[in-house]
Amino acid sequence: MSYVPTLKKLYTEQVAPELVKSRGYKNKHQVPKITKVVVNTGIDAEADKNQIADVQRDLAQITGQKPVLTKSKKAISNFKLRQGQIVGCCVTLRSNSMWEFLYRLLAVALPSIRDFRGVSPKLDGQGNYNLGITDHSIFPEINLEAVKKHMGLDITIVTTAGSDDEGRELLRLLGMPFRRSESTKTNTAA
Repeated sequence: MSYVPTLKKLYTEQVAPELVKSRGYKNKHQVPKITKVVVNTGIDAEADKNQIADVQRDLAQITGQKPVLTKSKKAISNFKLRQGQIVGCCVTLRSNSMWEFLYRLLAVALPSIRDFRGVSPKLDGQGNYNLGITDHSIFPEINLEAVKKHMGLDITIVTTAGSDDEGRELLRLLGMPFRRSESTKTNTAA
């Protein structure tokens, strides 16, 4: 018997049936699912080789996968940027590694943020979710003594949802701690 990540098990046993019940899907293939998670970070254009190696190491520890370096496509003199210069690191997670990363993000990393009040409920218009994290040290895999420079992360969760409402409901059922909107706060306070 193969290993099934905790969050994937939650999706198949509880989230998918709940979505079928609430949305009235006729076919199991209509149920929205997460296809991939992309974790991206930028690197200072004037960074030295050691800093690039540190960013790669930290991103590999967070995601469990070797990151790919991204390079600039064209030169921009105002930013002191040459064509082909390293400007970032990117990891695309799929399958079990995607589910494991999401579980650590939702259950460990986000709740460890001081004064955390939830994440924005806005999606991109096509059912995908983008999340910006200002400090990568919220992940337990990062050794704080080894961190020389804190970096931010962009996390994109790509779903098969056809609308923002479907995507939001999928992520909410998986445990995404969405912040309540202002209109909801005023309605409940009255």
